[in-house]
Amino acid sequence: MSDRYPTSTAEEREEAVEAASLAVQRGDLVVIPTDTVYGVGADAFDPAAVRGLLAAKGRGREMPPPVLVSATTTLDALATRVPAWARALVEEFWPGPLTLVCHQQTSLQWDLGDTRGTVAVRMPDHDVALEVLERTGPLAVSSANKTGMPAATDADQAEEMLGDAVAVVVDAGESPGGEASTIIDCTATPGRVLRRGALSLDRLNEVLEPLGATITDEG
Repeated sequence: MSDRYPTSTAEEREEAVEAASLAVQRGDLVVIPTDTVYGVGADAFDPAAVRGLLAAKGRGREMPPPVLVSATTTLDALATRVPAWARALVEEFWPGPLTLVCHQQTSLQWDLGDTRGTVAVRMPDHDVALEVLERTGPLAVSSANKTGMPAATDADQAEEMLGDAVAVVVDAGESPGGEASTIIDCTATPGRVLRRGALSLDRLNEVLEPLGATITDEG
């Protein structure tokens, strides 16, 4: 069973963040809150931990997890050939419920699955998640649920589905968003929506139209 940490006081929060960070360093899985839904995370640069994450969810290598970061500047450490219109979306919506699929830096020593040379990156708008990420560096994070089940929006749901597979559950109450992030493919122009989520196509294009760019919806 996992160890569960509340975050209702400053002392509890520090203990929770430290426990999650140490678990990640050991190669274990952790459940953390985000601004959308709860996530299950692993060190993005630990292939065994990422394999464990996929196994815990019942997913194969054909569904690689996104990577969460604590700063917009980390995007350029992980991705290359990021188009100007994608940077405009980062400026407007990060931190927030927007995931960008970009060409990954070829120098990265990691194995997230069958990514076909891409990486999906997001900066969450959640203080506890950002505190964990600041200590761990980029985390491979997927929604905290078994594949095919609804995403967990609180620690109880996450622990019920994944408790045996994770070392630490950070409990920050109900997710403020409750809806998954919108995923955009930035490897082609025009960009396209790969998954509809918290940000609507209209809202995204409001930002892009002054730049002469638009995003299409393949959904």
